Amino acid sequence: MNLLFVVLQAQQGDYSFLIMMVAIFAIMYFFMIRPQNKKQKEIANFRKNLEVGQSVITAGGIYGKVKEIADNAVVVEITAGVKIKVDRNSIFADAPSQANK
Repeated sequence: MNLLFVVLQAQQGDYSFLIMMVAIFAIMYFFMIRPQNKKQKEIANFRKNLEVGQSVITAGGIYGKVKEIADNAVVVEITAGVKIKVDRNSIFADAPSQANK
């Protein structure tokens, strides 16, 4: 009912509320939605370009080196002789780049 009232009021010539709502949406888009989409694309690109021997961090916080890459799985060596198989989507970041931040 309130939305209908707002729309009817906007049709009578008072467009200030409508302009304010568009401005709020634009601010939210440029400060929240757009940076998050950019970050997701960077992570997806990183996962797509994984290489054997690369140091990585899993989503669970495990540091290791990539030993094998399959379609959806990656074998990560966390210490000498200890290998775990993780889903490719759980690889979060490049270990050296995170250590510098």
